[in-house]
Amino acid sequence: MAMIPEVSIIIVNWNTRVLLSECLRAIAREAASIAYDVWVVDNGSTDDSVAMLRRDFPHVHVIESQVNLGFAGANNLAMQRSTGRYLLLLNTDAIVTPGSIHALLVLAEQTPRAGIVGAHLLNPDGSFQASHTNFPTLWQEFLILSTIGRRIYGPWYPSHGPEAAKGAQRVDYVEGACLLVRRDALEDVGGLDEGYFMYAEEVDWCRRMTAQGWEVWYQPAAQVVHIGGASSANRKTSREADLYRSRVRYFRIHHGRLQAEMLKAMILAFTSVKQLAHTLTRLATGHRHGRPVVTVSELLIALRNV
Repeated sequence: MAMIPEVSIIIVNWNTRVLLSECLRAIAREAASIAYDVWVVDNGSTDDSVAMLRRDFPHVHVIESQVNLGFAGANNLAMQRSTGRYLLLLNTDAIVTPGSIHALLVLAEQTPRAGIVGAHLLNPDGSFQASHTNFPTLWQEFLILSTIGRRIYGPWYPSHGPEAAKGAQRVDYVEGACLLVRRDALEDVGGLDEGYFMYAEEVDWCRRMTAQGWEVWYQPAAQVVHIGGASSANRKTSREADLYRSRVRYFRIHHGRLQAEMLKAMILAFTSVKQLAHTLTRLATGHRHGRPVVTVSELLIALRNV
């Protein structure tokens, strides 16, 4: 009879073959003392990711999807099929460091009501990356969209800073690049909301966990290097539209129609200014500076039915 793994590690992949390989090799190095299995859901990649998995990582459970199910849908599929007492949702561009998975598991074992435990994320240069944040409010969204928040509170805003000296702590939500989830909590609350294609699904999940009496914890001892944005690097303007759509959807669900419409108006207003500023900058510098920005018309389409 097969032994039930302590943790099932779940990775969603979309055309990030090289990063996926690095991610899996880091797991093999750092989780040797843990009873685990690995599940990779491939969201219709065209870069031979599945062939690489079959050849180099035959122990990995591979779920092939012919269409892109999104972050939530793909993770839910693997969570339903896996059997671990805990589930570690890990991005392909997240590299676990020595002792990180163990630190997450220890905190979860010591905290019976911890439904989700998040890691201390690092940029590739070792600097701190946004890791845990208060639940969104309209004021917080204004500070993000206007960039005032980053100017006042630091580059990782709206996340709290490193705060490693405080040790493990209860928080509102943790970032989705690395999430340890207790299966009992999953079965009680349900999986990720598949209405979010990308972004905000972990915020929604943490909020639903909290509403059901589970706790969300941040474990600074679990350090994970997160490259960030790898699977959406070639769709920057579409990524912006996905992000804003998810934010508005979150507000409609958790704050009501009025606040969702107010957020939508803020997004459209700030995007108009940003689009003009970047267009003028690119024209003035021969496209050496400035960047493509999602257009207001694209946003109107993306936000129309949210």
